[in-house]
Amino acid sequence: MDPKDLHTLPEGLPVPEDDGAARHLPGARLPPVSLPSTSGESVDLSSLPGTTVVYCYPMTGRPGSPLPEGWDGIPGARGCTPESCGFRDHHAELRALGARVFGLSTQSTAYQREARDRLRLPFELLSDEGLGFASALGLPTFEVEGMVLLRRLTMVVTAGRIEHVFYPVFPPDTHAAEVAGWLRGRGRSRKGER
Repeated sequence: MDPKDLHTLPEGLPVPEDDGAARHLPGARLPPVSLPSTSGESVDLSSLPGTTVVYCYPMTGRPGSPLPEGWDGIPGARGCTPESCGFRDHHAELRALGARVFGLSTQSTAYQREARDRLRLPFELLSDEGLGFASALGLPTFEVEGMVLLRRLTMVVTAGRIEHVFYPVFPPDTHAAEVAGWLRGRGRSRKGER
């Protein structure tokens, strides 16, 4: 396999372990922070009605640009492109389950817009380049080559409150299907409560 292929995961990636860094998130209210979107609008996730899936990822690579030194050795770092493509491929299913989708990283909106267009994502990416949202919520981060990046996690948010958190996320290429399965199960639970 070509190690420069951003669409597939190399064999033998280290599996991230749950370090407890997201334990405080379920039940928390999102902070009222406006985040720039690849649509050109700002989005305040705390004010959105209904169900929102926010998948946080470290950074998407670009074809022909090197990944940070030792990237494949950082547990949970590799796989942002396959994860985003998974959410793209499951987008209609997630919408049918009543959820809107956003990706969130600390990359600039311009950088994210290139990835959104190249990967043909049917949803917007949100930039937390200044780390205001991540800091206010206490999202887990890591540093590499002078960049502060989000650890991979996904929040299912209902009317501004975190209902469920997936952390750590591995493997990232099948994660969107995992989220869809959780949402289907939640729907069955709610029907059984009636």
